[in-house]
Amino acid sequence: MRFKYTLATAVLLLSPLSQAALLSFPEEIIPLQVDDKTIEHSFFSKVRELDLAKGEYAVKMRYTDLYEVGYDDHETIESKPFWAKVSIDQDGEYQVEFNRPDNVVAAKAFADQPLIMLQAPNESLATTLVVTQERPRVATAIASEPSTSTAPRYSTPSTAARAVTPAPVAPKSAHPDVVGMLDYWWQQATPEQKQLFLEKIKGN
Repeated sequence: MRFKYTLATAVLLLSPLSQAALLSFPEEIIPLQVDDKTIEHSFFSKVRELDLAKGEYAVKMRYTDLYEVGYDDHETIESKPFWAKVSIDQDGEYQVEFNRPDNVVAAKAFADQPLIMLQAPNESLATTLVVTQERPRVATAIASEPSTSTAPRYSTPSTAARAVTPAPVAPKSAHPDVVGMLDYWWQQATPEQKQLFLEKIKGN
C-alpha cells in the first residue's frame, strides 16, 4: 500500500521527515481515488488537497458544476469518473486546473470530454493531462523517498491547518439562490449523509 489517510495535515507539514508535494483541486474537480485508495468525502466537507510523495500516481476524478437555467432554476452538470496520470517530481504545490465553461451547453461538452491541466511549482506553463476512462499504468514510487513520506494524506476544509479551497458552491451569480444551492447539495449526498443531515436539523 503506497499511502494512508490522516486528518492532521499539520503533522505532515511540520514533520522533518515529510518531503511531500501538495496537490490541490478546484471546486468543480472532485478527486475520487488515488491508485488503489478511494477518497472519502463527507456531506459537509470535500477533500480538496492531497499530500503526495514524489512519484507517479493514477488519480481518478469527476467534474461537477451547477449552472443557472432561466430565472430561478439550476442544472447540475456532471461527468463520468475519469483518470489521469499525475507525476510529482519535486516538493511544492501542484494545482489541477481547467477553464470553466461559460454556460450549460459548454459545460455539457466539457463533461463529455474533460480537459484538465497540471500546474507544477516553479513552472510558467501548465501541462495538459491525458484523460482516460481506464486507469493508467504508473511507475512505482521513487525508492530514495523514506517510507514514512510515501503516504499521500488528504486535508478537508474543516481540518486542514492551512487555507484550503472551499467545497463546490452554486454558480458565480450576483444573486445566489439558496434553495437551488440546498437542492444541489442534497443531490450530491449519499443516503447516509442525507440521514445525518436530517438528524442534525432535528437536533437543532
